[in-house]
Amino acid sequence: MPNPIILYDGVCGLCNRFVQFVLKRDRKHHFRFASLQSNFARAVLERHGLNPDVLDTVYLVFDCGQPSERLLSRNDAATEVLKELGGFWRFWAPLLDSLPKEFRDWRYALVARNRYRFFGKHETCPLPSEKNRHKFLGVE
Repeated sequence: MPNPIILYDGVCGLCNRFVQFVLKRDRKHHFRFASLQSNFARAVLERHGLNPDVLDTVYLVFDCGQPSERLLSRNDAATEVLKELGGFWRFWAPLLDSLPKEFRDWRYALVARNRYRFFGKHETCPLPSEKNRHKFLGVE
């Protein structure tokens, strides 16, 4: 099956830190990445009836391009990434999931609304290192 793909806001400082966090801990080279600003991400979101111009959400795509393709968003996506990383991180996921969904959604929306103010914003999507470039889809 295709690798899970993290769709993230490519100009968001927090989102780029999350990508770096995953790259550093993904010892099996399981994940692939695409910025929400890419044509690749736009096509995926449109297939799911989502507005590709809304950049305040992280997504995790499973089985991309397959009939079984599915998409997780926001806290559900971030928690699933921790589960997929395995090891120590797998144990944090149930703690995050144990909170009521309304609270998780409220907390995620609060951070998303303020992410540029707290974590900065790049003028353009940072390019991945040569070592990791093959893990990034839709890099134009």
